[in-house]
Amino acid sequence: MTFTMFTTPWCGYCHRLKSQLDREGITFSLVDIEQQPDAAFTVEQANGGNQTVPTLLFSDGSTLTNPSVVQVKDKLAALA
Repeated sequence: MTFTMFTTPWCGYCHRLKSQLDREGITFSLVDIEQQPDAAFTVEQANGGNQTVPTLLFSDGSTLTNPSVVQVKDKLAALA
């Protein structure tokens, strides 16, 4: 697992990014911030107090908010 995607069930951007990542064969863990309040805090820390999703948390501790699949692939390549 190279990163965690924080999401909500109603987030269209999350659904789109998840399907793009699945299509690319990129594996990740998925966390619903409505079900896990401590995860919502992590998202808030990454986004200036806002619960903006999708927020991705990478193994190096860095985050991307609402990235494109290209940005995710670039980040993963940089971490490799």
